[in-house]
Amino acid sequence: DGRLTFYPGNQTVDLPFINFMRRYGTVFLNAYTNSPICCPSRAAMWSGLFTHLTESWNNFKGLDPDYVTWMDLMEKYGYHTQKYGKLDYTSGHHSVSNRVEAWTRDVDFLLRQEGRPVVNLTGDRKHVRVMEADWRNTDKAVNWIKEEAINLTQPFALYLGLNLPHPYPSPYAGENFGSSTFLTSPYWLEKVTYEAIKIPKWSSLSEMHPVDYYSSYTKNCTGEFTKQEVRNIRAFYYAMCAETDAMLGEIISALRDTGLLKKTIVIFTADHGELAMEHRQFYKMSMYEGSSHVPLLVMGPGIKKQQQVPNVVSLVDIYPTMLDIARIPVPQNLSGYSLIPLLCGKAENEVSPRGPRPSWVLSEFHGCNVNSSVYMLRTGKWKYVAYSDGHSVLPQLFDLTADPDELTNVAIKFPVIVRSLDKVLRSVVNYPKVSSSVQEYNKRQFISWKQSLGQNYSNVIANLRWHQDWLKEPKKYENAIDKWL
Repeated sequence: DGRLTFYPGNQTVDLPFINFMRRYGTVFLNAYTNSPICCPSRAAMWSGLFTHLTESWNNFKGLDPDYVTWMDLMEKYGYHTQKYGKLDYTSGHHSVSNRVEAWTRDVDFLLRQEGRPVVNLTGDRKHVRVMEADWRNTDKAVNWIKEEAINLTQPFALYLGLNLPHPYPSPYAGENFGSSTFLTSPYWLEKVTYEAIKIPKWSSLSEMHPVDYYSSYTKNCTGEFTKQEVRNIRAFYYAMCAETDAMLGEIISALRDTGLLKKTIVIFTADHGELAMEHRQFYKMSMYEGSSHVPLLVMGPGIKKQQQVPNVVSLVDIYPTMLDIARIPVPQNLSGYSLIPLLCGKAENEVSPRGPRPSWVLSEFHGCNVNSSVYMLRTGKWKYVAYSDGHSVLPQLFDLTADPDELTNVAIKFPVIVRSLDKVLRSVVNYPKVSSSVQEYNKRQFISWKQSLGQNYSNVIANLRWHQDWLKEPKKYENAIDKWL
């Protein structure tokens, strides 16, 4: 959650290396993902293009494996490149459940697709390395800096992708379980200031926006939660962020120990946030701030120190920024704009040949746990969220200055603003057309998957992540799918 990297969000947990980057670099106060889920978000970051342009509709559908990323271009122009850890931007990954849930989101049924969010404390006060796979990748990156990078004659670009602070799998939820366990050790939990944790306000289930209700239900969050449960989920999530910060610290320390820090630009960001029980949801897949607002910090030679940038920016800006740093010509067809003018504290009139950076950012979502395509335009104090074809589902409008917790949809109160923001949104993306092509894609994919299973179809579909609900009335749910098809 990007709000943890500056005041007041940074009061809840100690993140010493995020603070180090803030002191010696620039923090963006309004950085957003272009699609709040792993694979589509990363596809935007690696391609510099909005989700609807690469058709990265869900965790199964990302970029083609041969897509030319900014790292490929840097390599072509003489950079030594190295990647470790989670990449997750090409098609074909994630579970069968994940893709079938995305394809069937237009079906007229409601099934819980996740385990109920829970916490799990492991080890003792000396237990530091909880997320072992991430630590292994961090060690690899550190060793590469100390053994390889230090001896290179050419410049380098190193990428480290961490899984944390993503929740862990929940095997208790049966076969094909999701990831709804917030796991940490006492060592990390001690970095959290419990008194500073805000317990989010929830509207009643009957007052929720229909798409929010669908999300909350499929994420198994419509039941009763005590204040203590909610506070714990949030505390454990913050502790997982503290562990992530320590991995960033290992990279910064390795660069410092090798003398490379003063000539290396370091960028820290994330593919999406975590709702951690805000709006009666955990996970991402939502345009609310907890899910869509990401961290973005940059430090290094030429980067302004102790700078806070209020401009709205998004992950598609990474591609042109990387090329700018490497002095590689930036393709003109990108959705993003270089962050270099903002990072160097330059006035916006010294801009690229493409003209000034727009005053808005776009995020969109077409995957599971949300029963409609969603489009978010963030500009000034406003966040405008449009759905589907623009009229079958009511839009949302939030004034983030007056209502930072996004508890009051003011779309009906400000029809003129809704009309003007909708016009801007439609000038960027013909969203009713995109929504309808996603619906067609979902149906096509589902039909071919169903045919591939033959006689096994009924058994396989019943035993996906929604099995606990499905198996109560299998015929009813199969009929709903037939009706949709």
